[in-house]
Amino acid sequence: MRELQRHRVYDLLKKDSSHLLGKEVNIKGWVRTRRGSKHVAFIAVNDGSIIHSIQVVVDIQAFKDEEVLRNITTGACISVNGTLVESKGKGQAVEIKATKIFLYGAADPEKYPLQKKGHTLEFLREIAHLRPRTNTFGAIFRIRHALSFAIHKFFNDNGFFYLHTPIITGSDAEGAGAMFRVTTLDMKNPPFTKEGEVDFSKDFFGKETNLTVSGQLEGELGALALSNIYTFGPTFRAENSHTSRHLSEFWMIEPEMAFYDIHDNMDLAESFLKYLIRYLLDHCTDDLEFLQKMYDKGLTERLHMIVDNEFKRLTYTQAIEILEGSGQAFEFPVSWGVDLQSEHERYLVEKEFGCPVILTDYPRQIKAFYMKLNDDGNTVRAMDVLFPKIGEIVGGSQREENYEKLHGRIREMGIHEEEVWWYLETRKFGTAPHSGFGLGFERLMLFVTGMGNIRDVIPFPRAPQNADF
Repeated sequence: MRELQRHRVYDLLKKDSSHLLGKEVNIKGWVRTRRGSKHVAFIAVNDGSIIHSIQVVVDIQAFKDEEVLRNITTGACISVNGTLVESKGKGQAVEIKATKIFLYGAADPEKYPLQKKGHTLEFLREIAHLRPRTNTFGAIFRIRHALSFAIHKFFNDNGFFYLHTPIITGSDAEGAGAMFRVTTLDMKNPPFTKEGEVDFSKDFFGKETNLTVSGQLEGELGALALSNIYTFGPTFRAENSHTSRHLSEFWMIEPEMAFYDIHDNMDLAESFLKYLIRYLLDHCTDDLEFLQKMYDKGLTERLHMIVDNEFKRLTYTQAIEILEGSGQAFEFPVSWGVDLQSEHERYLVEKEFGCPVILTDYPRQIKAFYMKLNDDGNTVRAMDVLFPKIGEIVGGSQREENYEKLHGRIREMGIHEEEVWWYLETRKFGTAPHSGFGLGFERLMLFVTGMGNIRDVIPFPRAPQNADF
């Protein structure tokens, strides 16, 4: 068939295509549905550029290739030449009156898993290689792209530098311990030390190494030279958790800023989150409307709650007092010194204030070693941003820049100094006040899509017993 310039479905349906009316165009994509009679066929074709499909109308009597027509079923991939005309039906302004169709690949209707509608999300997780072809996951992955782009645009426009931090690391930034080991040793016959332990000095890197849980510590090194940096990359946790909120591989955004105190840090987090959600509201309207219709009726209302309200700021101590006096029967009891659970965080956001909340000044015992101590000696300059439905969406702090205090915290928490000597050394040479925070990308994706399971907002989820695709 004669090659024409391909048009995206997005360009024909969302842009002004009036200049193409009456002219021959070409689209390529996958068949979503086919209906009609023995005289005419209506084929919905989608190419992933937009949630909507374009209607292709085929005059069966005039169409010569019966074999091609017979194989145009749901899931088939086709190229269509035809005349762009005004649509007589409802829902779209234009359609294509087909003149020629080329079949790239058929999809046996007896075997194609997406032949029927109404599949559960659980079933679609089992066919992650095909689920991007559904409306739901097409919408989610387009939003994921837009959100990624907006993150880079925000930081670039605000003078930040994108820093690539290592995926393989010899330290545990959070002290969590649940890390994936990286090794080239023969696990059936590893070398041992005299003490009977695996001798990692014989390993590829000459020491025990793991997949990173955070790029923060290395990010701080960049901030103490470039002033404002951010990381955006994959991180890993080897927690054997099967909940709807946990992944073993996920993406983190972690800005680090020299000369920022905790208040500057909160200001940045608030403006950053508002920018991202406003970007989606402006650029992903169709996909958000679809997800709201199909999965979460309150989706856009919650998104507007973020962009239309100032974030309420209060201390952890004030939050505990509110929770203790709420009369609410929480599953997890509340008292000063406990780590707040999602139910506590959501109560503050959804019932107490009706807007996003930033909590500060947490007890030192429940926070990481690198957070700056307050003058009271009991709390640290931590901050958590709380959202409706999600709870904590951002966690950050002003970092401890004083060598003696940081050294004391490392010893207090039993961290091996030889693993973080380089981090400590930055406090010896030109130390400076600095701050940063971390935003879990998939957790934000849960919020902006209204989905209920984190495995549905990443293309190929990695979780315990799940690494098939």
